[in-house]
Amino acid sequence: MMSSDHATIDVPESSAVAKGKAPLIGSQREPKRGFNKGLGIADFLLRLGAITAALEAAATMGTSDQTLPFFTQFFQFQAGYDDFTTFMFFVIAMALIGGYLVLSLPFSIVTIVRPYAVAPRLLLFILDTVALTLTTAAGAAAAAIVYLAHNGNPNTNWLAICNQFGDFCQTVSGAVVASFVTVVVLIVLIVLSGFALKRR
Repeated sequence: MMSSDHATIDVPESSAVAKGKAPLIGSQREPKRGFNKGLGIADFLLRLGAITAALEAAATMGTSDQTLPFFTQFFQFQAGYDDFTTFMFFVIAMALIGGYLVLSLPFSIVTIVRPYAVAPRLLLFILDTVALTLTTAAGAAAAAIVYLAHNGNPNTNWLAICNQFGDFCQTVSGAVVASFVTVVVLIVLIVLSGFALKRR
């Protein structure tokens, strides 16, 4: 008489099934991939805006110059950015930031083509933080000089020069505003990079 017993093989459940989770399939990864790609596109567009603001700040400050219409044979009343060491630092710093942002564009494109790539995103995160520090330092230092140019400081007998050099003060003030626009864009870029790294 033949036995009705059959040999059985126990197959252990995978951890995902045991915990009631379905394995991740390609269709479920597509929305996440699309979102990361969207972050990469936003990063690229913001960098273009930051390049424009940084280079505009450097160019505006670098061309700031005003000569008063009245002068004598020996004295000429003139104000230029190169009369202030802080403004010279501002021009150099903003030019460097603009150059860095241009060089960062290929890495930003990589984050669009390869949304899950960690290395370029992490590199941009670190370098953007350094760029933010330099931009903030340059903008804040220039803003302090612009404030003194507008209001002076009676305690140290520093006179306000904007009453005479109005065009010069208006130009350097515009450059400072452009630098702070760059600061805001860099902050947004850092937040986007951090968010993309977290979602990976």
